[in-house]
Amino acid sequence: MSPKMNARGWQLGLLLATLLTTALVAPASNAAELKNWRHGVVEAKSDAGFVFMASRGGFAEKQGLKIEMVQFKGDAIALRALLAGELDSYEGSPGAPIIAGSRGADIKITGCYWPGLTYGIYAKPSVVGPEDLKGKMMAISSPGALPDLVARAVLEKYKIPASAVRFSIMGSDSDRFKAVSGGIVDAAAASTEFVPIAERAGIKLLVHARDVVPNYLRFCTYIRGKTLTERGEDAAKFLAAEMTAWRFALDNREKVIALTHEVAHSKPDDPRPAYIFDEVKRYSAIDPAMPVPMEKLTWMRDLLIKTGNLTKPVEIKTLVDERPRRRALELIAK
Repeated sequence: MSPKMNARGWQLGLLLATLLTTALVAPASNAAELKNWRHGVVEAKSDAGFVFMASRGGFAEKQGLKIEMVQFKGDAIALRALLAGELDSYEGSPGAPIIAGSRGADIKITGCYWPGLTYGIYAKPSVVGPEDLKGKMMAISSPGALPDLVARAVLEKYKIPASAVRFSIMGSDSDRFKAVSGGIVDAAAASTEFVPIAERAGIKLLVHARDVVPNYLRFCTYIRGKTLTERGEDAAKFLAAEMTAWRFALDNREKVIALTHEVAHSKPDDPRPAYIFDEVKRYSAIDPAMPVPMEKLTWMRDLLIKTGNLTKPVEIKTLVDERPRRRALELIAK
């Protein structure tokens, strides 16, 4: 082979190697450009299609982010992780954040996307009505978390002193539901996702929280003030990704159900994901615009005072920062 042919072969080989290297490196470079955002949630259950849509549906990437979902047994645990700097944000009931904020914790409410409460109290058949909870054992979660405060709100509504009920702290909604169906406790606070399987488990939905405590907020999103100062634009992009994901989810029932099955590892014939989707739509339980309902947050604060969870007064507006939400709405309007 002539030297000329060798030179051409060498040049062709170099060109192919360069193209191959570019093809391999380009995706990695694009991935490296995404900023990581750690978001805490309660462990995946039948609403996972809504909760995980932003991270699994490509909406975060459109905002230049990679959302890392970190699951916890309860939102009170997620709150501790946020305050420790282990998360950039988390979502959960406002109870514990209000308590923490009253004690000087660096935490801000940035929006509430699930203002309707799809939650309730389940009980054995022998518990005929809410009034019969007196003297019974009820499963809740850690103090200040959603199940704990829902239970206390229901008791307060029916004028039953918390001291008249025996509480048992259990980790997840599923754990509490099983405790009632297994006869370990008389009642439990848990998501309404269990309604379609409650009858065959030998228990009933005693109270739907929406009917007795309509002002109770289910999910708001919380970010430290320090994070908002250092990563304000990223926070807005995170909220923008969530907003667009929920808009999409509310219009795509089957995709939400499929994602729920995937994330929660539930069986294809499990009726709970479909039930929750339909309940969310029926009650307009999710608002993608993430408003901050001050009147409901004030009601929550007053409830915490009545239940004895809040001992120091706090002005709710000092715990709210809507700047990232307003910026997020600008981003998705472009």
